Amino acid sequence: MRFMMLMIPKGYEKAEPGAMPAAEAVAAMMKYNKSLQDAGVLLSLDGLHPPSMGARVTFSGGRPTVIRAPFPGVDETLGGYWMIQVKSKEEAIEWASRCPASDNEIIEIRQVQDISDFPPDVQKAAAGFAEMQGAV
Repeated sequence: MRFMMLMIPKGYEKAEPGAMPAAEAVAAMMKYNKSLQDAGVLLSLDGLHPPSMGARVTFSGGRPTVIRAPFPGVDETLGGYWMIQVKSKEEAIEWASRCPASDNEIIEIRQVQDISDFPPDVQKAAAGFAEMQGAV
């Protein structure tokens, strides 16, 4: 089972462009990332620049509207993610619990949908997608 562990640092939604974590925090996180890799559960990971450097595209009536940062009314945002492959949600929770996160960080765990999770009509509509993604 694949799970995304989503890092949600409180206050990151207001971070200035170019904001970076402390070297000590990065060193601790790299040690944790190495443990995921050594255990053979890590598929990918990335940190994200602050939302102040991003944009959002919303859709209304089929038309896109671009909103450039800052994003009004946003009180949580992603700071990064890990994609892991483990046997269960409980194992994903165990890995998330080992993260050297600070008091202002939350990790949300979400199982990735596999094509086999969908009913046959949806699988048919998505035919070819699994091959594009290298999935089963």
